[in-house]
Amino acid sequence: MSDLNQMAEDAAAYFLGLQGRICAALETFERRVNGAQFREDQWEHETGGGGRTRVLVDGAVFEKAGVNFSMVRGEFSPELAASMPGEGAAFRATGISLVIHPRSPRVPTVHANFRFITKGSGPGQAGWFGGGSDLTPYYFRREDVVHFHRVWKAVCERHPVADYARYKRWCDEYFYLPHRKEARGVGGIFFDYVKERHEDVFAFVQDAGDHFLPAYTPIVERRIDEPYGEAERRWQLTRRGRYVEFNLLYDRGTMFGLKTGGRAESILMSLPPAVRWGYAETPDAGTPEAEMIEALRARDWAGESI
Repeated sequence: MSDLNQMAEDAAAYFLGLQGRICAALETFERRVNGAQFREDQWEHETGGGGRTRVLVDGAVFEKAGVNFSMVRGEFSPELAASMPGEGAAFRATGISLVIHPRSPRVPTVHANFRFITKGSGPGQAGWFGGGSDLTPYYFRREDVVHFHRVWKAVCERHPVADYARYKRWCDEYFYLPHRKEARGVGGIFFDYVKERHEDVFAFVQDAGDHFLPAYTPIVERRIDEPYGEAERRWQLTRRGRYVEFNLLYDRGTMFGLKTGGRAESILMSLPPAVRWGYAETPDAGTPEAEMIEALRARDWAGESI
């Protein structure tokens, strides 16, 4: 087995374990209220491999939470193969992808994805890591955003192969809706095609995966019991529309999964269960909703005081 193939096996084992830990932590929140649990589906990819999708729907805390693990094999189309490193078209991809949509508009939506992909075989084989995590609040709370970014900055600073400033900027640029001229959320980190020093990068990816829960769950704890009304819920559903627009128009993971024959239910699990589109709705100046829009401008959150 080549070093890259062994790395794929090791990465898959880690991602599978991480899926279990994240689901268990999210179910802990639900057990405080109504005990909602994840449904699990084992599935096979049409060209080899498969995955384990876990989705929680209609929870008291999380309206929808999807945590997907996959390890699939196949061949890229000529067009897709030409856009990626390595020779040949055979690929192997493993990763974990998750999106959490809380019921309360006071609790942010969060996304994370970590993956390892190999392409080709023999001397021309290439392999690379990618991933990241970003936060999408509906109401701005400075301490939450600063906390989220500080966790990722600390993770990056422990690993010379990672560059927080670059990954943060990459995230700001990636999770952006050009047609709206608007960021999807307040960012985090994003990286892709990291194809050198695989052992060192894998150590960074594991550190990042291990710190997803410390980055997010303290925010849930702080906001879970804050009151809200119909107006706040309506705003949340409107902002979720932006989330849907990004995932269907621009998200690389969505496009990759669909173009490689992936399981549609697993790929589209990132979509929220309820959403609305109004018409030319703009929050009034001075409102909490307008404050949230203003906070979508990229800035050095980790360096801000609370």
